[in-house]
Amino acid sequence: MSEHDTTSTTAPRTEAIDINDFVYGATGARVRRLTMPDGSHWFPAADVCKRLGYTTTRKALLDHVPEAHRDFLETVTGSHSLSVPAGREWRRDLQLIDLSGLIQLVTGCTKPSCRPFKEWVSEVIMSVQRDGSYTLPTAEVQPRDPDGPVAYAMPAQVADAIVRLEERNVRLDGEFAEAQRASERVQSRMADAMDRIADALEAFRPVRAERLAAPAHTYRPSADALLADWRSRMSVTEDVWAVAVTIAPVLAEHGEIRMSLETLSERTGLNAHRVNECLRFMRRHACIRSRGGAEDGTLVYVLDRP
Repeated sequence: MSEHDTTSTTAPRTEAIDINDFVYGATGARVRRLTMPDGSHWFPAADVCKRLGYTTTRKALLDHVPEAHRDFLETVTGSHSLSVPAGREWRRDLQLIDLSGLIQLVTGCTKPSCRPFKEWVSEVIMSVQRDGSYTLPTAEVQPRDPDGPVAYAMPAQVADAIVRLEERNVRLDGEFAEAQRASERVQSRMADAMDRIADALEAFRPVRAERLAAPAHTYRPSADALLADWRSRMSVTEDVWAVAVTIAPVLAEHGEIRMSLETLSERTGLNAHRVNECLRFMRRHACIRSRGGAEDGTLVYVLDRP
């Protein structure tokens, strides 16, 4: 493994621990990583928190990572004139942390698997205070090329943790493969749904013209037409889509929906907080409009008509 010596700020830059090995040892998995043109590394906060056992990403960041070491994906990429990576998992509002933020999450973690890293960080701090620098063990393999990097021995604490994590990952590989197969089945069903939506959108075009000519109180679109219209208004995530397909048939049939967050949560499989966030997102994109609440406390929504 090619590594760099970590020295004081006055010393010339030399080799340090490979970033991939450190992240793998700290989290137990090859988490996603973005490397900027200036060499800085950024990691999805949700990935790291999940691997370290934090239950709430937002609280973990507030408790352990200063604002200077976290930012949104769109801001990080935009500062380097780069576009957001393709794929549904790379959302513009995805929160990222830099390498310093990752280390702070590791040191704040209470899982036993993080203890070796805390001990190693303590060793580094004591060495820097005592000697003014921290140097990795003597090189075991000299480079063939005089200008090539020197191979250093990995700190024992890091090596031990990686060995334990590798053993655990052998078991997790099977679970991951099954999860991938399940994901492929879901994607296949979503692709079929998208095809149906595309067909409905084609049929919806003349209906939309009819809607403009008809009085608001007489027009009532079909559920497929509603879904097609909503998809043209907003960027639909999997959670928003789950809420949309649940309420569209009711709105199409009755012109309004009266349902509690708990009921929507049961029907969509999302928690009540996430359901509420999805409804707010649809309101902001003029898909639905709130009419307050019924006497029994249920929420009332109707279509938001232009």
